[in-house]
Amino acid sequence: MGNDHGEAGIHPRLRRIIVELSRVRFIIIIVTALCCGCAAFGKNKEVQTFSAASIDKLVPGQTTAADVTQMFGAPLQVVKMSNGNAYVYKRSVAKGTVVWLLLISFGNYEKQYDQLIFFFNDKDILTHYGASFNADEASYGFPF
Repeated sequence: MGNDHGEAGIHPRLRRIIVELSRVRFIIIIVTALCCGCAAFGKNKEVQTFSAASIDKLVPGQTTAADVTQMFGAPLQVVKMSNGNAYVYKRSVAKGTVVWLLLISFGNYEKQYDQLIFFFNDKDILTHYGASFNADEASYGFPF
């Protein structure tokens, strides 16, 4: 009795379907392996507490260095100048996003600062100050 379905007894059309499904399965496995990974989100704060509303209480020519340290705490840095001192206060917020794939990684990192600088004369009286408030603008972003 002859077998007209080929040597293995499988119809040629069925054999093509099996080969095609094997190729599709292989492609799916490769794509899955290349795309597997993980993502991470992070946030970091370097906090020296100070309130933006407290700045309104400062009066150049009247406020002393002791008043400033009572309101804002110890400064991060004291800069000695020829005619007095400068007190530096800084706070930062950093946010990051990372995506790890099997063969490649992408990342995004942003750090923003709030900064106060107070200038005092040689008698420790506030002469002027500067402030920038950007720490809350730090954002998570896509790493692409």
